[in-house]
Amino acid sequence: MDTITLCNTCKRLIKRGRTDGLAKKIDIFYAAAKLTDEQYAELTEMLNKKTSA
Repeated sequence: MDTITLCNTCKRLIKRGRTDGLAKKIDIFYAAAKLTDEQYAELTEMLNKKTSA
């Protein structure tokens, strides 16, 4: 799976509210170099906004 597809899948999950355990998975994807710095920052920001709302 390329980084764009992975990022889009994570975005879709966040938008649908399916965030259980997603923060940990995003961290793992980032550590495994499956996400770029920009994608990681965008996803964590989206996730933080969604979970705090």
